[in-house]
Amino acid sequence: MGGRPENAVWSSDQKSVYVNINKAGTLEIWKWNVDNSNPEKFVDNCGIISDADPSGKYLIGSDGTGIVEVSISDRKCIPLLPGPVTSIVNFARDGKSFLYAVISRAEGSIYRQPWRDGTVVGRPEVALKVPFAFPLIHAGNAYDFSRDLSTIVYARPGGNADLYLLSQK
Repeated sequence: MGGRPENAVWSSDQKSVYVNINKAGTLEIWKWNVDNSNPEKFVDNCGIISDADPSGKYLIGSDGTGIVEVSISDRKCIPLLPGPVTSIVNFARDGKSFLYAVISRAEGSIYRQPWRDGTVVGRPEVALKVPFAFPLIHAGNAYDFSRDLSTIVYARPGGNADLYLLSQK
């Protein structure tokens, strides 16, 4: 197989792990079944995957030009939402939308895009705005957020890490 692992995502049923492998700048997605030690190449050139939908039919991620998904049954990479420059894309808990961060110079916004059966539905809306910016990438993945948006964890270029906890009163 060779190459450098970039990211790993559990399948919805927890029986497989999908792993991005970087081979000299080309990204491949490999699948490992936990009951079988033989990994198989799953798809080529589909960006960095970051989540699996609750139904187990799709993987989702970003490719530098927008948001992409992988149809697990077809093993096809599908451009889903062109434009957002982001790093992590997570499905919402209910599986009816996905979430992604967009950062400006002074603040960050996490958008919610309605989604159904592999297709975007409607327009993205701001789900959470935070009064600070955080890097999308810093020596690898620089942030993550919970599916309910109550927690954001991010690294700062100075080597420190912060935890932002949003609690509702």
